[in-house]
Amino acid sequence: MCEENICFEKHISNMGRFWLRPLQIPDDIPRVQSWVSREYAKYWGMVGYSVSEVEQAYLETCEHADVFLGFFDDEPAFLVEAYPPENDPVGEHYEVLAGDRGMHILVAPAERRIPNFTWTVFTVVMDFIFSDPTVKRVVVEPDVRNDKIHALNKRAGFEYQKIIPMPDKSAYLAFCTRAQYQAARSADRGNLPGLLGASPDGVTKHLQPNRWSRINRLHLRKAISEFAHELLIEPELIETQGDWKSYRLPADRPGTEYRFRAQLLSLDHWHIDSDSIEKLVDGHSAPLDSLSFFIEFRERLNMDPAMLPTYLEEIASTLYGNAYKHARPGLSATELAHADFQDVETAMLEGHPVFVANNGRIGFDAIDYHTYAPETGAPVKLIWLAAHKSKAEFACSEDLSYQSLLARELGEETLEAFARKLGSEGLAMEDYYLMPVHPWQWFNKLATVFSADIANRNLICLGYGKDVYRPQQSIRTFFNQSHPEKCYVKTALSILNMGFMRGLSPYYMRTTPAINDWISSLIEQDPYLAEKGFSILREVAAIGYRNAYFENAIVEDSPYKKMLSSLWRESPIPKIRPGQRLITMASLLHVDAEGRALLPEIIRSSGLDIDRWLKSYLDCYLSPLLHCFYAHDLVFMPHGENLILVMENHVPVRAIMKDIAEETAIMNEDVVLSEKVQRLSVHVPEVLKVLSLFTDVFDCIFRFVAPILLEHNDYSEQRFWQQVADCVTAYQTAHPELSDKFQRYDLFAPEFARSCLNRLQLGNNQQMIDLQDPAKNLKFAGTLNNPIAALRPEVRRFDLENVC
Repeated sequence: MCEENICFEKHISNMGRFWLRPLQIPDDIPRVQSWVSREYAKYWGMVGYSVSEVEQAYLETCEHADVFLGFFDDEPAFLVEAYPPENDPVGEHYEVLAGDRGMHILVAPAERRIPNFTWTVFTVVMDFIFSDPTVKRVVVEPDVRNDKIHALNKRAGFEYQKIIPMPDKSAYLAFCTRAQYQAARSADRGNLPGLLGASPDGVTKHLQPNRWSRINRLHLRKAISEFAHELLIEPELIETQGDWKSYRLPADRPGTEYRFRAQLLSLDHWHIDSDSIEKLVDGHSAPLDSLSFFIEFRERLNMDPAMLPTYLEEIASTLYGNAYKHARPGLSATELAHADFQDVETAMLEGHPVFVANNGRIGFDAIDYHTYAPETGAPVKLIWLAAHKSKAEFACSEDLSYQSLLARELGEETLEAFARKLGSEGLAMEDYYLMPVHPWQWFNKLATVFSADIANRNLICLGYGKDVYRPQQSIRTFFNQSHPEKCYVKTALSILNMGFMRGLSPYYMRTTPAINDWISSLIEQDPYLAEKGFSILREVAAIGYRNAYFENAIVEDSPYKKMLSSLWRESPIPKIRPGQRLITMASLLHVDAEGRALLPEIIRSSGLDIDRWLKSYLDCYLSPLLHCFYAHDLVFMPHGENLILVMENHVPVRAIMKDIAEETAIMNEDVVLSEKVQRLSVHVPEVLKVLSLFTDVFDCIFRFVAPILLEHNDYSEQRFWQQVADCVTAYQTAHPELSDKFQRYDLFAPEFARSCLNRLQLGNNQQMIDLQDPAKNLKFAGTLNNPIAALRPEVRRFDLENVC
């Protein structure tokens, strides 16, 4: 056995480890000959072949195909051939498309029977082939007589099209897209990872000592960096070594301290060398333990003792997820630069760049994590309910109707099946609204908390829909993998994650489509925004259900009032042209498990230098945000997960904003708004308005982009912030009519208030802010020096004149 050159591996709980490496000729040939020459492998076409004949056959095969030997634990167990169909006889029988990949599988003769083994091998091979982001569809041409492989193919989602003549057989031509495979896998396991459920230790296989040590070190780097940024802790300088400085950080407990090397960059960003972090207890080295860190500094973090256990649970859950992300066989930064939109979404290792407890997801158990966390890439089918119209309210955009929405999203066949289900219980379809819900929400909340509504037939469970979805980084939103042109679906999800219970208010659902229509119309009618290609993904329909018991019992706002709502958001897929692709803007901050950053790989693939690439990026991201703020008093929550970048040749050409209704505001109470969009208007103190740019863009996005370019490309901070200043200057020069506002909300001001997000979460990790008055709860700690202050246009001209 040789584990060198492993190209794929996967651990199957309750079974073992599977892995593949390239076939080695001549070393592997005797083993392969002992398989292919037997009668059971007759469809392989080598029965009776000698070792030399098999070797010659594979020397020829390897000229046009990739051949791999697959292992189960330490033993050779299967053979895989993957080939480009255009170079194979099968390519003569259909129009080969970009992204097609042919496949042959042979499983070794069984020495001992393992239940479900052949099917497991089949799925491992499919996962391996689809791990290549360029592969869109698998093509097979099995012998018409091979009933066993037909069963496996169809179980995996292959569609059989026709019988074709091949040189040595009559064969079926069959295809399986990525979406079809994921849909089949979802149906096969009934939306529940059975293998994980049957194996208690399967959900913890990724928790290995070396990996745990690594992710604790990385998490401590983030905790120290962000808490020091917010002045919760104050590292003490020991010595200076060029651009780097050494620091010590004493804990609350005497005798415990941390030491590390760091560069203090613009915006008080602590760029820490993770390998330099060490912990000392009474002068002796101690293991790094992120959970212990929060206990050791709890006095300085000033947490309510009642909230500390919940916060520690969020940290533990975040570490659990980080360990999983580092254990999975993910795509490298180089591969992600060319990957599919949803493959990039799944690949993200880090959640929100600022929050230290950013993947708590309290409410999910370990099986839920593997089923619904976006990083697992598991396909999910949504459960559909019929909600009686006396308890529910539906709203949609002006260019849509309830009937047209359901016809598009569900299709005639599913709608008829749901109507029959209602009819079988003596209920009429026209008395109900149909709404999708998260499977976790149904099994963990709705089936019990809403039991009276179910018993009284106000809620009817209709079962799973047909389409397969993929959960997004925002956890309660799903992308339609079966039909990418269909809507995202966002559902209420009663789990605690990053400072909020992730429900959806039925009251907000009433006005969500109207708000989206209003904002979309404003953007479409603005010539500058049209020129930049800036747009939003409208939330075009929404439905909210009210539980009468909680409505009557609770006067104030409560998560119990937000358990059953859902909305439909436009897909970005129909909005791009041929040759364009999509990536989440969060990916610009991604660093893979090997420490390689994605952003430099994207820039390198574009063929542009960093200056020109950044200019294009800022022009399609920052420029529209500036215009929305200055021209319309309109602000978004423009963090990485809420932005989709449209790319051409790896260069951003425009930006699409999403998650509109809950995270958008008009900061001008004098603007006259209709009743349906009135909640857009919020009161924000004058001095805080510009923080929608300084905090949300400069501090929460650019503060992280600049160090990535510095570390991986030796691109100086000064050059980065010069690009930002040039973008702001270009916008202001083009809009002299807004000069009064440029002075009032000065982006070149010497400093701005340091808004502290972790202080918010540490203060109340159940609900950080009141969404109806977001400015009320903000926490500040002094100010930050503005990195573009010295780059104000008139300041630069004055300096140049002095130099001359």
